[in-house]
Amino acid sequence: MALSLHHLSLSSRILQFGHCVPTDVKNVPAGAGVHFGQTSQIKKGLVKRGNQKRCVLNLIGKPSDPCLSQAINELHENHDDVTEKLPEKQSVADAWRYIHGEDDWAGQLDPMDPLLRTELIRYGEMAQACYDAFDFDPFSKYCGTCRFERHKFFRSLGMTEHGYEVTRYIYATSNINLPNFFKKSRWPKVWSKNANWIGYIAVSNAETTKRLGRRDITVAWRGTVTRLEWIADMMDFLKPISADKIPCPDPGVKVESGFVDLYTDKDESCRFCRYSAREQILGELKRLVNMHRNEEISMTITGHSLGSALAVLSAYDIAETGVHVREDSSAIPVCVFSFSGPRVGNVRFKERLELLGVKVLRVVNVHDLVPKSPGIFFNEKVPAMVMKLAQGLPWSYSHVGVELALDHKNSPFLKPNADPGCAHNLEAHLHLLDGYHGKGHRFVLATGRDPALVNKDCDFLKDHHRIPPHWRQNENKGMVKNKDGRWVQPDRPKLYDHSDSEHDNSKQHHRLISAS
Repeated sequence: MALSLHHLSLSSRILQFGHCVPTDVKNVPAGAGVHFGQTSQIKKGLVKRGNQKRCVLNLIGKPSDPCLSQAINELHENHDDVTEKLPEKQSVADAWRYIHGEDDWAGQLDPMDPLLRTELIRYGEMAQACYDAFDFDPFSKYCGTCRFERHKFFRSLGMTEHGYEVTRYIYATSNINLPNFFKKSRWPKVWSKNANWIGYIAVSNAETTKRLGRRDITVAWRGTVTRLEWIADMMDFLKPISADKIPCPDPGVKVESGFVDLYTDKDESCRFCRYSAREQILGELKRLVNMHRNEEISMTITGHSLGSALAVLSAYDIAETGVHVREDSSAIPVCVFSFSGPRVGNVRFKERLELLGVKVLRVVNVHDLVPKSPGIFFNEKVPAMVMKLAQGLPWSYSHVGVELALDHKNSPFLKPNADPGCAHNLEAHLHLLDGYHGKGHRFVLATGRDPALVNKDCDFLKDHHRIPPHWRQNENKGMVKNKDGRWVQPDRPKLYDHSDSEHDNSKQHHRLISAS
């Protein structure tokens, strides 16, 4: 039997997350009775079995400890205390336009709409997939790449239930203004000296399209995990967005220079970055819109941290260039689900984004530093008259869209005074979404999402849960034994599939961009 990690303790005798482990389990040999899922990851004693959503403590045989037996019985009898039983609700297919901000989420945030919560978590997991798939290890010869082939992306991550297929990987060239964002290998011979994988474009498959009520095209941007060094990299300097050949009729529309440089820079000597991230996205979206021209379509852009800034910037670009406009002049809805994102541009940028009809819902933790930057002194919170006087300054910023503010101190699972990086963690934001029901409401888990995921890449869960910090790691850090019995890093097959050469080498792709 297995004790689920996500349940709360229900009495003083139930110690949360496997505290009460029977003596016959403590002495089980390493690996006995443990089954791993599809991904080859060691999880510091945590396992995921079958199609379960949660990591579980694997128990062998019948527990001899009466404490554990009673704990399990009480958990089953009192399940209402730990997970909300949701009422019958309308389907996503019926409500997707409201979920995507048709009415600017009026009445959906307080109290929290259960369907919106589920969709926010789903898109947040697609942003989290960028972190889980990225090779951060400088000792890897493939550092800076995605660890998986494009056609096997979601399957390799155990996310086939999301029902999407990746159609393109997105690459960017090293940006001198954001050195902490790019990861480089220590190997002398590497896959690319200047490129990094920064996200993907995916399309819902037939089954998911039917469930969602439309064909959903999602762009997911990689961010910066929990480390906050990149904040210092920002120049805190606005420049006209049109200066980087992004069309805009108003020269007063300005954005953070580091973000737009990352979005528009390219390196024609690199097969992965011969087109800028901007060109890669716009070309692929045009191709997909044309492919599905006879269907209902939505465009959803998501990202966390720096990825959130790129999500907002690319959504603006999509709308300004008209990539979302069909041949019959109808517009495809463009929505951004942003997680812990910084400010991107000035007030004029915000106004232009609203005029273009782009909908943005920003999920933030009130204790996170990143959403407070840049523009610490001149931002949307100062009086309108002051902002009007300061709008010409190069460090006057404004957030866009609608904010959903969460507070990690409301969760009984999390350390209230953890380090700032924990407050920025994406998995923590998804956990907070799961328990949020509205201002002043009790924190109660709603979807059964596993709180153990919070500690995947940080140390945020309270110690008495006994979930090891930073528990996600690749098996043997990617090392394997070769035929000579030596431990080596294996060559990654079909690395160049990552370049999506059928698109990079297409002159038609380039013409689509040039026509924007």
